Order: sequence, then C-alpha cells, then structure tokens
Amino acid sequence: MNPVEKAQPKIKAEVKGLNFYYGTVQALKNINLQIYENQIIALIGPSGCGKTTFLRCFNRMHDLYPEKFYQGEILLPDEGINIIGPDVDPIEVRMRFSMVFQKPNPFPKSIYENVAYGLRVRGIKNRAFLDEQVEQALKNSALWNEVKDRLHDLAFNLSGGQQQRLCIARALATTPEILLFDEPTSALDPIATARIEELVEELKRKVTIIIVTHNMQQAARVSDRTAFLYNGELVECDETTKIFRNPSSPLTEDYITGKFG
Repeated sequence: MNPVEKAQPKIKAEVKGLNFYYGTVQALKNINLQIYENQIIALIGPSGCGKTTFLRCFNRMHDLYPEKFYQGEILLPDEGINIIGPDVDPIEVRMRFSMVFQKPNPFPKSIYENVAYGLRVRGIKNRAFLDEQVEQALKNSALWNEVKDRLHDLAFNLSGGQQQRLCIARALATTPEILLFDEPTSALDPIATARIEELVEELKRKVTIIIVTHNMQQAARVSDRTAFLYNGELVECDETTKIFRNPSSPLTEDYITGKFG
C-alpha cells in the first residue's frame, strides 16, 4: 500500500436498497450506505427529508407503531445479520443500537436507575456488576464527577445538559455497537451543546455514531462523513470536508449554501 494512502475503515453496517413506508406513503427510497466503525456519520437535509425515519430503522423504533413496512437490508457484515429482517428480535436490536433523542428524556427514576434500566431489562441483577457498569457509563458520558455523590437523587433534578448526558450514559450502559443521536443538542444552550459535541468526539473511540442534525456547522465540526438526504433519497455521502467544500451534487451545494432548507 502506498504510504500516503489511508487504510480503508472497517464497515460496521451496510444499508442496501432500503425502502420504508408509513402505510402507503414511501418515506425512504432505495438508500444504499456504508457505516464505518469508530466514525461519526452526520445525516443532514431539510425537515421532512427522511433523516429521523432513516435513523429509527437502525433500532427498529418503527416497529412500535402500526402500518410500517421495510424493504431492503441493514446488514452487520461480521455476523451476516439483516437487523430489519422479520426473524430478528427488535428488543435486542434496541440494546445494540441505542438512541439519544432531541430532548432529554430521563425516566422518573433515580440517576442510578436511569443508567441501570437497560441492564435490568436484560435480566441482570448482580449489584456489583450493575454498580460497575453504571459508574463506567457515567464516566464515559462525562457525568460521573458531577453525580457520584447523589446517584439516588431523581434524574429530573439535573440541568438540561446533565439530563442529556445522563441519557447518553443510559444508552452506553448496554455497550451498544452503534449510538444513534437524533439532534441531541437542539434543546440545549450553547455551553451544553459544546460539551455534548466534545463528548461525541470522544465517544467515537468506543462506539460508531450516527447523528441527525439540522446544524450544518455541527456536522462539519464533529463528523467524519456526512450524508445528505432529500425527499427520502440519499443524494450523496462522502468525507465531511469534501461534502462542505466540494460536493458532487449541485443539490447538496444549494442546501449547504442556504438556497433552500
């Protein structure tokens, strides 16, 4: 290999011919995309273009609602598993592909029980193991030092930024393979936003990340690759620097330069 060539990153998940329908309405159209291990991929595009719909395919959130329909595959190459296949348990998928939502949504429980929730769902009862996993998840979400002396306080007593980091800790506790962020800073102030962005960049050393964002500056700051979706279709996906400096599609350029959106 030429020493100046970059090694090809490992494919963590591969989307092949993905279509998704809400009843008779087709929301996603023939999406083909590779997700690389220990990278951050940002999904950008105008409201209603399919970003969140696409993201929620990865943890089978659509299965919670009636009249949904998948076509195509989201493959885990190492295992040869199609995670949207009918023979795959959606609950197990949600453990392996954890999601953090737009607004912090802690459960009406203690800080400790919020983080331990997914482990308890898996049937884990060993207190020493739970303690260890909760502490590690809170450390990985940069929250441990702020809450270690009040783990049994209600999660609602935390600030908005702390609550979102708690939700990240809850997502990390089950050691997911891919972490899904749906505009995780849209409800936060600039200081809390910067903290979450720093955390996201640190987390990619441990987990692959897909992030939906309306904030193109945020996509440019935190992501390795950026995918532009429009009207349910993937227009293009490339390294973030290329997408923002020299996109292949005029449509991408029009969106990034603010001609529509």
